[in-house]
Amino acid sequence: MTDAVRTVVLEVERHVAAAGWDQPPRLYALVTTSELIDAEPELAATLGLPTDAAGSLTPIEQDEVPADQDLEEVLTGIMWPPGVAGCATVVERLVLPLGAEGELPDDAEQAKVLAAEHPDAHEVRMAVAVTRDGRAHCALRLRSHDDTADVLDGVDLVPTLVGLLFQTLTD
Repeated sequence: MTDAVRTVVLEVERHVAAAGWDQPPRLYALVTTSELIDAEPELAATLGLPTDAAGSLTPIEQDEVPADQDLEEVLTGIMWPPGVAGCATVVERLVLPLGAEGELPDDAEQAKVLAAEHPDAHEVRMAVAVTRDGRAHCALRLRSHDDTADVLDGVDLVPTLVGLLFQTLTD
């Protein structure tokens, strides 16, 4: 099922990428596809889920993340019900090179402006999926390389976000 986590994170990243950049954060519940087919056969048929879905996960997009809250803040208040096998998120961020944060002022608004103007800043889309049994996978796409199919993926590329998502799954 580790491949299932990788597959689902790449799927949600492609889904958001199809809408272009400057997207709001997205949050997904991950359910075991075979359990979804058993519980909701009509929905599964509508979604076109394969009948041979053993071991796969299906992402179910949740309501929009409130625009006045950071995703990280929202995640600290979420607890998924037991039927949810995992969760995923896709968020865009501005990434600065190591050490550049020390150049930014303490004022958050001024820091945002200066970070956006930094010559070595990169816009990145991060997709992260985690499961209750401890598996995780991440995918990263740089806006500057959006014209290619290049998406960097790995188990722990965004460890802070992985940790926040895991916390939403624990009691």
